[in-house]
Amino acid sequence: KWKSLYQIQRERKRIMRETCSKYKSNNRRIITPYHVSRIFVEDKYRVLYCEVPKAGCSNWKRVLMVLNGLASSTKDIQHNTVHYGNYLKRLDGFDHKGIYHRLNTYTKMLFIREPFEKLVSAFRDKFEHPNNYYHPVFGKAIISRYRVNATKEALRTGSGVKFKEFIQYLLDVHRPVGMDIHWDHVNRLCSPCLIDYDFVGKFESMEEDANFFLHLIGAPQNLTFPKFKDRHSNEERTTTKITQQYFAQLSPSQRQRSYDFYYMDYLMFNYSKP
Repeated sequence: KWKSLYQIQRERKRIMRETCSKYKSNNRRIITPYHVSRIFVEDKYRVLYCEVPKAGCSNWKRVLMVLNGLASSTKDIQHNTVHYGNYLKRLDGFDHKGIYHRLNTYTKMLFIREPFEKLVSAFRDKFEHPNNYYHPVFGKAIISRYRVNATKEALRTGSGVKFKEFIQYLLDVHRPVGMDIHWDHVNRLCSPCLIDYDFVGKFESMEEDANFFLHLIGAPQNLTFPKFKDRHSNEERTTTKITQQYFAQLSPSQRQRSYDFYYMDYLMFNYSKP
């Protein structure tokens, strides 16, 4: 079993490196704190984890906290503790020497997810539930720019953004509000062409990949990757089928442009075109 998992890792890294050398000329660029700002540090087991939202990041942070001795079990850690507790250090918090030492000696890993599914998952989480950040900041701007005859109420609250409007915003080169980590490219968040990741896991094979990774770093035997869904746990996870239902609301040209938008992620992580 381990043998086939090693083989999968070799293949994923090969595709990632080949894509980088084909499309990116920045192999010799200096790594700045900005490039490592999404990377979390676990010093005890010497792990660097690049956070990709909507690809198991809450549960990965729980695992890092347990490895670090900050909690005895992943079950004990609340969502807010994970994301707002500042218990985990980020790599950009270290000086130049500290950053390079860790990049050169720690096990660097990231977990990714099929780009359209990740996008729909982010949309459902941020716009279909009450949210006191995404509605006023993104919702208001999206509705006022893309909705004809928007009601005063919609303009005031920013609630009720439709998927089609969200995609219009995403594909607009003159976006009314900036990018957000929940729908940015993995390529931009984790700089895989600058940072040579040792392990590339996929959300689609999370349990197997995660437990293989824990085995590789010599984590305690009783620590396994948690299966629970972190937010809106009564709701079905975003699946291929649910993703198709959302993308069915778009025109063929919007679907194609969305694919073009995430083209590098599709290529680099070997996901087939939907």
